[in-house]
Amino acid sequence: MNDTQTEPTHQKRWLNPKELYAEYGFTESNQGKLRMKRAIPFSKIGNYIRYDIIEIDKWLESNAVEVVA
Repeated sequence: MNDTQTEPTHQKRWLNPKELYAEYGFTESNQGKLRMKRAIPFSKIGNYIRYDIIEIDKWLESNAVEVVA
């Protein structure tokens, strides 16, 4: 690597329920309710729940409510 290149900063892409809570504030209880309704994008591998941060951001943007003053 030469001096003109910088290393990319990588944000963790897949979050577990505790990390989703820390990042976005959705309690684990609320996450479970949203998963049961299939309202939030998630993946389940065995017994592990993971949230793709890219899909969560898209989901939040598509569910935003426009505030009119």
